Amino acid sequence: MVTLADVAKEAHVSKMTVSRVINHPEKVTKELQKIVFEAMAKLDYQPNLAARALASHKTRIIKLFILEEMSVVEPYYMTLLVGISKQLEKHGYTLQVTPKLELNPGLCDGYIITGLRELDYSKLAAFHKPLILFGDNRHGYDFVDNDNYEGLRLATHYALKCGYEHLVYVGTDIEEPFELKRRQGYLDVLAESRLQSELYFCANHSHVAANLIKAKDAQWQANTCFICASDRIALGVSRALKASGKAVGEDFGVIGHDGVFLDQVGDLTTIKQPILEMGQALVEILLAKINGQDSSNYQRIYKSKLVVRTSTRKETDAYATNHLSDIS
Repeated sequence: MVTLADVAKEAHVSKMTVSRVINHPEKVTKELQKIVFEAMAKLDYQPNLAARALASHKTRIIKLFILEEMSVVEPYYMTLLVGISKQLEKHGYTLQVTPKLELNPGLCDGYIITGLRELDYSKLAAFHKPLILFGDNRHGYDFVDNDNYEGLRLATHYALKCGYEHLVYVGTDIEEPFELKRRQGYLDVLAESRLQSELYFCANHSHVAANLIKAKDAQWQANTCFICASDRIALGVSRALKASGKAVGEDFGVIGHDGVFLDQVGDLTTIKQPILEMGQALVEILLAKINGQDSSNYQRIYKSKLVVRTSTRKETDAYATNHLSDIS
């Protein structure tokens, strides 16, 4: 059986250094971590997690609360889960997933909580271990999130660059920070461009979005782009437009948000979030809090990027001529 001493010999470091890398990786350099982890991998060394937990008075367990209906957020949360679980595994932690915000969640070292709604925040006072939220909030809790406001500004500006004259926003029907910020990003760009806004809201299901578009089919004018708060909504909008014979990608444009269906739907222009990286950041921040590290960077916001596909037409020169001079 491979021992700690074997790893130390392979890495040309002391046993104390190997122990520090395993138990307190935050206290050693990235270069030293790399050397020791490579030696561990080469020798197939498996740390005794039970002994480590007993010695440190830690369970090595992290609770992940997913307070969302999975049919609405999958595959988004599956990608997030991969980022979280891989990062926890790297540090020797076990992940336990639960769909309810239990007031007595059992033994663990900390909590990652996703999908909190306003009514849930009062329950957090009963959680006495370090926690991190996925999603911005109004209550001062540490969080990781995507820049929802700038993402929708980016989408809306791009629709204008493509020469679309009518920009319609289709958002989710929940008054939560992510939705409000996406909505405001759209509204601000239209106000700056002196254009009329047009907003609709529905549940985050593609078939619901499709029904909304079908019900209002007669009012959609050519040269319209639909700016959607999620890819799921965007897919429903696109399908409904195509079903009624409208030319998506030409007379009509559709832009989504999230970037979770890029491997399944090749034609959707969207705002892609760095979901995997955000999952890793949730773990990084939570473990820093568990280990008592001082930091002012416990609230982290990630930038999104525009992924251009064929659900929008190509950029035109008309935008630069007609709009850029009006936008400060």
